[in-house]
Amino acid sequence: MNEEHVATRLEVEGVVQGVGFRPFVYQLAKNLGLKGEVANTAGGVTIELEGPAGAISSFCRSLTEKSPPLADITSVAVHPGLQQGFKDFSIVLSRTDTKKSILISPDVSICDDCLRELFDPSDRRYRYPFINCTNCGPRYTIIDDIPYDRTNTAMKHFVMCARCQAEYDDPDNRRFHAQPNACPVCGPGLSLHNRNRQPVCDPDPIRKTAELIERGCILAIKGLGGFHLAADAENPQAVAKLRKRKRREEKPFAIMSLYQDRIRKYAWMDEEENKLLASSQRPIVLLRKKTPNPLCDEISPRNKYFGVMLPYTPLHYLLLDATRFTLALVMTSGNLSEEPIAIDNDEAFDRLGDIADYFLIHNRRIYLRSDDSIVRRSSGATRFLRRSRGYIPKPVFLKQDVPPVLACGAELKNTVCLTRRNRAFLSQHIGDLENLATYEFLEMTVEHMKRILDIDPEKVAFDLHPDYLSTQYARKLTGIEKIPVQHHHAHIVSCMAENRIDGPVIGLSFDGTGYGSDGHIWGGEILITETHRFERIAHLSYIPMPGGAAAVKEPWRMGVSYLYDTFGIGFFDLDLPLVKDADHEKIRVIREMIDRKINSPLTSSLGRLFDGVAAILGLRKKVHYEGQAAMELEMAADETTRDVYSYEWRSGNGYILLTAPIIQGVSSDVQKGVPVSVISRKFHNTVIRLFSDLCGVIRKDTGIDRTVLSGGVFQNTIILTELSLALEKKGFAVYTHKIVPTNDGGICLGQALVAASQGTGVS
Repeated sequence: MNEEHVATRLEVEGVVQGVGFRPFVYQLAKNLGLKGEVANTAGGVTIELEGPAGAISSFCRSLTEKSPPLADITSVAVHPGLQQGFKDFSIVLSRTDTKKSILISPDVSICDDCLRELFDPSDRRYRYPFINCTNCGPRYTIIDDIPYDRTNTAMKHFVMCARCQAEYDDPDNRRFHAQPNACPVCGPGLSLHNRNRQPVCDPDPIRKTAELIERGCILAIKGLGGFHLAADAENPQAVAKLRKRKRREEKPFAIMSLYQDRIRKYAWMDEEENKLLASSQRPIVLLRKKTPNPLCDEISPRNKYFGVMLPYTPLHYLLLDATRFTLALVMTSGNLSEEPIAIDNDEAFDRLGDIADYFLIHNRRIYLRSDDSIVRRSSGATRFLRRSRGYIPKPVFLKQDVPPVLACGAELKNTVCLTRRNRAFLSQHIGDLENLATYEFLEMTVEHMKRILDIDPEKVAFDLHPDYLSTQYARKLTGIEKIPVQHHHAHIVSCMAENRIDGPVIGLSFDGTGYGSDGHIWGGEILITETHRFERIAHLSYIPMPGGAAAVKEPWRMGVSYLYDTFGIGFFDLDLPLVKDADHEKIRVIREMIDRKINSPLTSSLGRLFDGVAAILGLRKKVHYEGQAAMELEMAADETTRDVYSYEWRSGNGYILLTAPIIQGVSSDVQKGVPVSVISRKFHNTVIRLFSDLCGVIRKDTGIDRTVLSGGVFQNTIILTELSLALEKKGFAVYTHKIVPTNDGGICLGQALVAASQGTGVS
């Protein structure tokens, strides 16, 4: 008896465009003897099937079980179809409608097949720096609109030659509908120029670039999401020159090596870190340095880690292959410090002309800049320090549907977020909103995301701080409900959102700066948190920040403030490096500022306490990048010390955690000559014990046994790992960040969820 023939329509959502999904569907249907068609739509992919019911059931199972590696199916809706009498199975032109809910693939690294062709002298794309297929290459950075068709990408300016067009049209070819498909005959090309924009004539600009790098020159190289500045990582003069020109005094540079065996010559790497390096996302991975190692100290001064990545574009592979005797190249963002990376050729010459000696450019447009992502393995999981290229714009999936919201993030490490249904789309790293160029990048990013995601937000969320440029941007918007969100509330809710939990929870929100609802600067907070509300139940005692923002850049000011708060005027008699080596006139001015409350806002920040202790230990009086003093305090910590300092809290209207006993203990050890490494670890242990013990008390008060950890301080591996363990030993469920950064790069997610739960803003 013949099996019944039926008609079925499937609507597939997820990352299913530009990843070889339709050719996969085509082959699957042909193998099962099914008729019909598959088409891209603005919502995903629609599949019409006609054939035996059993074959269609097999098709539906295989659709999710055997989909292409870059595809990410989030839903498959199966509906009865109409018999249309299909004669075969075909791939049809994309269909457009008014509802755009497609998930766009991130940019991905070159695949193994393309890499083999790249170095195959018999292949027509041999050494072609823009080789790609449906399984690899640029995506998000070249998309201007959806559906993801060539006419909506930066490749619309390049007409495919006959051979490329034949590949593009052949469902059996790996390059079927690969929108960036090209070859040396019809695709983008490279050119090398000096800083005066004059061409450097050479038949092989990549080999010439390698030669210039080996001679100690600095090269600006246009990549996937913007320009890199490249230099020889084994040449201290070249790296020092790059630091001086880029105005980046001590912040670590990222480096790139061709293979893992080269990385092992200068850094330690376990199996999980190896997998991260080799993943299709190709992030920068923080790896512990080997001591000694052959790379120059200027790459990552006073730091135990290198930020390392493998090549992810064909151009990178060709360049690193040409510098075959070099272990690593510095590959840092193509910008002046604190500015967005350059993406346009003319812009690069204008902005980087005083940094780079030569420019290796290409003529494929970058629609949206995207910095390299940064991750590290910490406390048994991969943690983001920066979530950008390779991961954006994949959404965070939420526990429930929410209204469309735009969240504008904070000032430092800014990202923005747009929500649609149960999806939260975080932007790539925008940067520190401290200048007009970054502010304009924020504006451009919001408009680009609204367009390609087709989201018209009903609400806009922003930080309480009135001076943040992200706040000012939100407040100038018209015709939209405006909802301010407290900084640390947003931190905790961001972690709740990615872990898909509801409140109430005990939220530990630790960072450097966040505007409190009382007008003071918070950062060492315990909050009883629900999405729609929070109660501040405990915090570090308030300490003046003499000079305000100046105290962030000059930790010695915080050291003086903590000493003055603890010892009074008697701190002048202490045998401490901070006191002995300091300009006493400057200290007197600081003391008067505190006494007269002149430009000395109060702070409860744990980040500032780290700064103050680092200054008291003589580790760091002045910082050259955000978080440097706290990071160096962590780097100095001994791994075996288990002692703690005395600590206490006072109860009343919540719990106040006193810093004075800790400062007394630190100062006493410094005067006794206890090694800095031991003092640092005792300080870390004290913070861990103090907060874990207090959480136990708060559980007795509230009955809440879930803790959520968020904020920039949790980038500190000691604090994250040991505090999590201490809380777990007390029977707490502990939730931390694994999908978005724990620093301010993830705060927009929390803002969006808080705003979605409220309707108390103003228009």
